[in-house]
Amino acid sequence: MAAPSTIDQIAERVERLLLRHAELRRTNALLAEQVAALTQERDALKSRLNAARARVDALLERLPAATPSRTKEAK
Repeated sequence: MAAPSTIDQIAERVERLLLRHAELRRTNALLAEQVAALTQERDALKSRLNAARARVDALLERLPAATPSRTKEAK
């Protein structure tokens, strides 16, 4: 059997590169979707954190003012 010609070798390599390119595009699209989902999740968590902080601050404001601590007298 004759060795494949240079054109055939180039054509085969181009086909492999095209397949790899398509695979990388699909992978990139999936990763972009994951980034978008994680960004949305992060934003939601930041919002929840800010709401929790506001609730804690409101509770702290409702606490009575601190009284000075008394020292124990020597016996």
